[in-house]
Amino acid sequence: MEGEPSFRKIGLGPWEEEFPGTRPEDPRFDPELLKEGDRRNVQDRYRYWSVEAIRKDLDRRGHLDLEIACENWTHDFNIGSMVRSANAFGARAVHIVGPHKWNRKGSLMTEVYERVYEEPTIAHLAAYAKASPLKPHLIAVDNVEGSVPIESFKFPPASILIFGSEGTGLSQEALRAAEATVYIQQRGSVRSINAAAAAAIAMYAYSVCVEKEA
Repeated sequence: MEGEPSFRKIGLGPWEEEFPGTRPEDPRFDPELLKEGDRRNVQDRYRYWSVEAIRKDLDRRGHLDLEIACENWTHDFNIGSMVRSANAFGARAVHIVGPHKWNRKGSLMTEVYERVYEEPTIAHLAAYAKASPLKPHLIAVDNVEGSVPIESFKFPPASILIFGSEGTGLSQEALRAAEATVYIQQRGSVRSINAAAAAAIAMYAYSVCVEKEA
């Protein structure tokens, strides 16, 4: 009706409605998505692709040598948001340190494309890093004494960025395990910003640094 707001539909409808008279030949296509349509939050290049086909393509195209870890996060929706950002920035994996159930609604289904590991303790995360073929460096993100501004820090190509809770920050164990600690400069009155937002900022800073060095 005239005067009513129009809403842009995301994705595509059933194949036969979108491309009448043609046959989908790509083996990466998912039969159910072809039949029902694909309204997922994926890039257009992946429209109608199966989850497995997308994951294989992400591996083939190559991720950044970046992984993310969170410790003592109490707002589980933030974990979902962090997983979504990790997928957007091409992180290889997300580590949730400590026992925690998280709300997957915040990830908007990106957890099916991202590797999410549960690590009981920081020691387990450090052992994972030591055993990994990439030998990633543990980098803490916290505004504590001795930390350096994130925008001037030269990130190692292979890194695991560790984030603590918004209230208490990282544990002493995590800070001791990290090779360096960086902080996000702020100009307002609050001491910290939302944990999921901080993770997104740090991932962006890492990607910009690595691209400059490439």
